[in-house]
Amino acid sequence: MRKSSHPRRIFSAIGFFAVLLGAFAGLAARADTLDATRARGFVTCGVNIGLAGFGLPDDRGVWRGFDIDTCRAVAAAIFDDPGKVRYIPLSSKDRFTALQSGEVDLLSHNTTWTESREVGQGLLFTAINFYDGQGFLVRKSLGISSALKLDGASVCVQQGTTNELNLADFFRSHGMKMEPVVFATADEAIRAYDSGRCDAFSTDASGLYAERLKLAHPDENVVLKETISKEPFSPAVRQGDDRWFNLVKWTQFALVDAEELGVTSRNVDEMERSPNPEIRRLLGVEGDYGAGLGLTPDWAARIIKAVGNYGEIFERNLGKDSSLKIPRGLNASWRDGGLLYAPPVR
Repeated sequence: MRKSSHPRRIFSAIGFFAVLLGAFAGLAARADTLDATRARGFVTCGVNIGLAGFGLPDDRGVWRGFDIDTCRAVAAAIFDDPGKVRYIPLSSKDRFTALQSGEVDLLSHNTTWTESREVGQGLLFTAINFYDGQGFLVRKSLGISSALKLDGASVCVQQGTTNELNLADFFRSHGMKMEPVVFATADEAIRAYDSGRCDAFSTDASGLYAERLKLAHPDENVVLKETISKEPFSPAVRQGDDRWFNLVKWTQFALVDAEELGVTSRNVDEMERSPNPEIRRLLGVEGDYGAGLGLTPDWAARIIKAVGNYGEIFERNLGKDSSLKIPRGLNASWRDGGLLYAPPVR
């Protein structure tokens, strides 16, 4: 009796259709976030519950900060309107779940890029936008000038961050003992430190400057000189959506390239008449480098007009024009001895 089909052919057909379905699923995923964002009319952006300089509502309830400007820049690239963002405040514990579930399109949350977070949680970090490192805040009255003199100290630290592991690594590697006092939020941790519950408070150096402003007597506390870890901050998106990943990534690159080329929010219209081919490509005067991102040719010009270049964003929120006064340091352009460097638009 003749069989209607051969088992190998059946399995081959199943395999073929599986590959085909996977390909269609991949195409859908690549288009999903940008198309959904356009249909919705705004970007949903996961941000810190509240950290001075990075993300915090002002007296009128308007969100402002370094991470906020990342969200605004993406909205400007898509809608030519930086205000088309809905901010979702997230704790450190909940931030990755919110991104994975689709509650937010983008995570802009002073978040450290690590291997386990990217590989283990289905995320993609787009581009480093702030180079940081963990440090310590102590009272001047203790007379401690170095973290190496914190043997036996109690240290307030936030739960669900890379800071917990870094603390343990630092003290163990130097043969010192430490009592970690862990809290769910940074606000709880800094309040406990201010009340005298801990000898020191530890978080990323940028956070130390921000949290110190909350203390009853900020000037009676000092940030120690040591940096005990590498904390490269980056926005994050979901894996499997290449177009959205590229859009967020190149938004950051455009900010860095603009500063390097001298293009600012104040002179961007004038710079569109520049003979410099790099500037003309960046601003969409020559070529169409927005099409592959699903954007118009002037996508970068939109961003710069709305939020400025990287240097403007830094100084306004974190640097000399802010209350934090954080020096550029590693976050200066590579031309000025920093680490900031972006691929060119061409």
